[in-house]
Amino acid sequence: MVIFTTNLGDIHIEVDETNAPVSAENFLTYVRDGFYDGVIFHRVIPGFVVQGGGFDTDFNQQKTRAPIKNESANGLENKRGTLSMARTQDPHSATSQFFINLRDNEQLDDMGYRPGYAVFARVVEGMDIVDAIAEVSTGAAGPFGQDVPQETVQIESARIV
Repeated sequence: MVIFTTNLGDIHIEVDETNAPVSAENFLTYVRDGFYDGVIFHRVIPGFVVQGGGFDTDFNQQKTRAPIKNESANGLENKRGTLSMARTQDPHSATSQFFINLRDNEQLDDMGYRPGYAVFARVVEGMDIVDAIAEVSTGAAGPFGQDVPQETVQIESARIV
């Protein structure tokens, strides 16, 4: 279990080390290293996802470890409250960034012929905090043209319990 303490409240996350061993270990290593302490949720799309894990409050991109293998064919689905690895168009490009699904997003699942976004954890307490993040007004900020919370939403600390 990982607890994100944010400036809006705590989010309790159950990590699935059985079905997503590579993604889970990657995430837990970043947590152990203190990587997420002080990073922000930099992308909020109401009714879709909230994304974080890559930038500080000044929008400086954090130095990450090497990308990991995509595990989207692990049988886990992008359902409301699940956490998935964010990535570029390259399926094997995920590093530290993750998103929390605000609704069931089956279009993000592995389709067999097309890799999806690897689910590796789920919110077990604090989904009301995630929903509160989704309600923050968004716009342009830093290097992003849209979808950035206009009020800073920060992970103050991330710890394994």
